Amino acid sequence: MDQIIEFFKHLINPSWIIEHGGLYLLLAIIFAETGLFVGFFLPGDSLLFVAGIYSKELCSSFFDLPFLLIMVMVAIAGVLGNLVGFWFGKKSGPLLFKKQDTFFFKKKHLHQAHEFFVKYGGGAIFFARFLPIIRTFAPIVAGIVEMDTKKFMVYNIIGSFAWVFSMMLGGHYLDKMYPGLKEHLEVIILIIVLITTLPVIIKIVFGKVKNHHPSSHQQDAVEKTDS
Repeated sequence: MDQIIEFFKHLINPSWIIEHGGLYLLLAIIFAETGLFVGFFLPGDSLLFVAGIYSKELCSSFFDLPFLLIMVMVAIAGVLGNLVGFWFGKKSGPLLFKKQDTFFFKKKHLHQAHEFFVKYGGGAIFFARFLPIIRTFAPIVAGIVEMDTKKFMVYNIIGSFAWVFSMMLGGHYLDKMYPGLKEHLEVIILIIVLITTLPVIIKIVFGKVKNHHPSSHQQDAVEKTDS
């Protein structure tokens, strides 16, 4: 049991993931965090930024591939993660809103993603990439409300590449400007977490999510935004 707890602690430590799991674990985590509701706690933003800082090590550990190809592979993992979430939402439908809370599933996160989707329509798939927790549940909600698949894929692909490239290139070039960044990773990760979670924190503090099932009126609003 202690080993399992220790492993989960490592999974939220971006530098440990890069140093011990390399590209394989990076791809797996980005895939899980962008579409599997059990991956909402994983460190997507900070992991990508740290991966950019460790770009040289990542490339050398995987057949010396160019950093550009590494980023493309990670972005594709994000696209596939969202696609799985979308498919899961289509298959599970409203049943998810009736599911009881567990350690890996919190209904409030689903409601947050649904409200975000109602507000921004199809664009939510793009914007959600840059919001922790919401990016995990947004594709699932898109599947539940039966968003047009082609439209979903456009936002999915553009959003994934924009998110991955901006985060990884940010870490990559910041490391080139300040070579000693690896010695201050804990501070950098903390700053990224605070910045990326601030919108979610504001939402929780100033706009409590109502714990109710999605109404037909809400679903109609989503359909209108996508029509």
